[in-house]
Amino acid sequence: QVQLVESGGGLVQPGGSLRLSCAASGIIFSTNNMAWYRQAPGKQRELVALITSGGSANYADSVKGRFTISRDNAKNTAYLQMNSLKPEDTAVYYCNAGTVLPGSYWGKGTLVTVSS
Repeated sequence: QVQLVESGGGLVQPGGSLRLSCAASGIIFSTNNMAWYRQAPGKQRELVALITSGGSANYADSVKGRFTISRDNAKNTAYLQMNSLKPEDTAVYYCNAGTVLPGSYWGKGTLVTVSS
């Protein structure tokens, strides 16, 4: 059974930082692309960042220079370091895994709220 479990969300002030984690089980982690999506209230889910099985990273224009995606294959965990957070980054953040985009597997999400 595949499980993706996100953690690290919460309330942060504008300009602050958070690091999200996605712990995976039930898949061969190293062969899967890992991605973070987000969905804000009333909006469609959007791709935030992707890291391929080979380690190449891509980002949405809205987060370039502020967010960093990484992976630790030894720990079966993907990360999203979020710096200089803005109120418009408020959303539920979802971990995604698979060999295509979007991948077949989703976590349940973690809420990030950026507010003063």
